[in-house]
Amino acid sequence: MTLVYESGFNRILDQLLATYGEAAARGTRFEAWLFEDAPSRRAAEEKLAAIGVEARLRSAYKPLLHFFLEEVDTGALKSITIAYPVHENCPQNRFLLETYPLAALTGTAELRFETGSSAPFTYDVTLTYKDGRKAEHKVFAPNRIHTDFIGETLVSPTGWLRLNGAFEGTRLETDYEALFANAMRAVIDHDWGNTEPYFGELNIRATLPMADQPLPSGDEVISLREALHEDFYFSLLEVFQKKSGRPLGDRGLQPGQIIPEIVHGKGTPAIRIETRTLDTSEASGEAQPLATAHAPVFVAQIHTELAGIGGEPFEARSRAGRAVQARYHRGTDAAVMISGGQHPNETTGIIGALRAAQALADRPGAHFTISPLENPDGYAAHHRLRTDNPRHMHHAARYTALGDDLEYRTAAQPYEKAIRFEAQRLSGARLHINLHGYPAHEWTRPLSGYVPRGFAMWTLPKGFFLIMRYQHGWEERAERFIDAVTRRLAAVPGLVAFNGTQISLYETHAGETGFRIINGFPCMISVDDRHDVLLTLITEYPDETIYGDAFIAGHTAQMETVLAAYDAFQMIESVA
Repeated sequence: MTLVYESGFNRILDQLLATYGEAAARGTRFEAWLFEDAPSRRAAEEKLAAIGVEARLRSAYKPLLHFFLEEVDTGALKSITIAYPVHENCPQNRFLLETYPLAALTGTAELRFETGSSAPFTYDVTLTYKDGRKAEHKVFAPNRIHTDFIGETLVSPTGWLRLNGAFEGTRLETDYEALFANAMRAVIDHDWGNTEPYFGELNIRATLPMADQPLPSGDEVISLREALHEDFYFSLLEVFQKKSGRPLGDRGLQPGQIIPEIVHGKGTPAIRIETRTLDTSEASGEAQPLATAHAPVFVAQIHTELAGIGGEPFEARSRAGRAVQARYHRGTDAAVMISGGQHPNETTGIIGALRAAQALADRPGAHFTISPLENPDGYAAHHRLRTDNPRHMHHAARYTALGDDLEYRTAAQPYEKAIRFEAQRLSGARLHINLHGYPAHEWTRPLSGYVPRGFAMWTLPKGFFLIMRYQHGWEERAERFIDAVTRRLAAVPGLVAFNGTQISLYETHAGETGFRIINGFPCMISVDDRHDVLLTLITEYPDETIYGDAFIAGHTAQMETVLAAYDAFQMIESVA
């Protein structure tokens, strides 16, 4: 183990209380925008009011949404018009995205967004009440223009202070921002050598006194801790991409396993960064009936369920030595590869793959390979991270213990990816059904420009999304295939309605979708000769963080997709 950095940070909320919480400050009025939860801000306001200081402590994170949550009686409104700011250094819809999921929280009030506001970083809000009253508000969204750790110019939310009614005010670097900036600088300045991987595990453990706030809309939640996890994980990937000379977003980078553990705790914010040897432990617990599993299952159950499917076993090994188990079920049909868990924080595909394979195994002539958990090291990290934060996305569990995306691995030692090579060698499959997921609630990086760099399309949920990739010459068959699959999925109770609700909210807060709707399902279809198979179907169910009935609906949709795709492919192959 090597300690890279350790520090505590004075909480800006405590600093404000110390500065303005004395009798000498009586009569002061101020507004401050902070990265703090609502109960903490309200409690501080009450302490200041008790000594005669009028303070309004607002959220620096998603300030327009917090304005409606904390200051507006939406039930009394007839209509809402919001003109949002646009800035040349960020996507045009950036500040529109930050209002999400307001459209789901305004009841019967008509909501209209307009481009362009009267002042920089300010929302112009017009409220029309049911009793005929009108009110206009200017909602400030403090941001700073800065150069990030890889030299990119970004516009990011920041703390702010306005004293005694001053309009301009000054930037207030919060403890949340300082913790991130100092920790990132410490990692950058550390000597990592020049050979990948640079470490077994790089552990970033931060304790923040900020509670999550669930919202009454789907799986939505306001979580500063989750946002910091995302900012650390992807910022560090970008730093190591730059160090290695790779382009931003390169998924072949192998720095090692990066694990931000951002936990809730009382007191002052603190962080410790250290390198560790790879964790090889395995979480264990009771098995669940697969068809009604309400949460991710443990690895032992995955292996047991896989053994029950039968067929020829084959396996690969992960960097940490964990087994990647698979089965080849030989038959007379056209062969299909089924896989899940490439990104194991996307958990519905793992169970969906197993349930589908169990159903196929009972069919005469069924011909398929099944590898339900391709990335067991990431899955172990996911179980570990869920212990503290079960409703967070945990993208640190997305990649392998090498730090790469196994599908993009080109190194001589394939590790987990060997399972795909062997599946194709054994079966000769020309269709790969690759089950994935994406966040079930908003994904942000507030300290790095807000919108996740390289993943802007996935920042908001938009239903059960299908990606169809085909090799040259297979376009017409790919179109027939996706039409057949989506027609069958449209018969799954509630699934098209689920898509419609999420897509509508997405369109309101993101603008143009950029994808096709086929039989009620958002889809992208493109040629891609990178894959050895002729057709690849990638599912994207909004499953990161869901549990209970929502989780069951998710893995049921994944199972139904595999069965629909298997049958559609048999039909296409029979007339090819």
